[in-house]
Amino acid sequence: MGTARAATLTLVLAAVSLAGIPLQALALWAGSPLARTIPVFYHRIVGRIIGIRRGVAGAPALGRPLLLAGNHVSWLDITVLSAVLPVSFVAKREVASWPVFGLFAKLQRSVFVDRERRSLTAETAAEMAGRLGRGDVLMLFAEGTSSDHNRVLPFRTALIGAARATIAGEGAATVWVQPVSIAYTRWNGLPVGRRERPRIAWYGDMDLGPHLWRVLKEGRIDAVVSFGTPIAVGQGDDRKQIAALAEAEVRAMTCAAQRGKTAVPA
Repeated sequence: MGTARAATLTLVLAAVSLAGIPLQALALWAGSPLARTIPVFYHRIVGRIIGIRRGVAGAPALGRPLLLAGNHVSWLDITVLSAVLPVSFVAKREVASWPVFGLFAKLQRSVFVDRERRSLTAETAAEMAGRLGRGDVLMLFAEGTSSDHNRVLPFRTALIGAARATIAGEGAATVWVQPVSIAYTRWNGLPVGRRERPRIAWYGDMDLGPHLWRVLKEGRIDAVVSFGTPIAVGQGDDRKQIAALAEAEVRAMTCAAQRGKTAVPA
């Protein structure tokens, strides 16, 4: 039953993607505002196909420029977050060369960063600042990697400096950094506990294909996205302090969602 389900869903996802890819490519080529919104509808369809039920607590900040900073659990995070609002991601450089998923990342206008070459951090921050200054919302997985979902890893501070770079390079008086938490709380209707969380998470040296297949086989997943209090960033603010504030709130929101204490509108 699970294998048949996964095979069927794979075919449906392929059909939807083959229809959506040229639309997004055309929107990008034409410089259309649709390039921001097409991915939202695409990921909502993908989430429905896979069986992801989203609960959203809080709301994205209205102020711009806006940098979202949050935890990272799985490739599922991309679909869950993209279905909530128009957003581009800050991704590691290797993602650009991945089959299929690299194409998706490029079509969603991801910013690619080489985390192994710190000399390029300033260059990446400047690229992020330019995108933020033009009104794009960027999502930074501030841990720098994904986790087993039983903990939130310490936030790295370097790319949060993109907020200050936006002030310096784009003339913004204030940039907003908003903490965002993603938690997977139920699988096939059953609560996800400490033993099950690493099975949903995609981390370490896990291969993507087998993990994707298992998710497609095993059914519905409930995800909770929590938006925290936006942090106003000024020219002289310390990026380490900003990262610490965001990390603490993301950890608290993730813990609350995992314990079933997050109020999510029906």
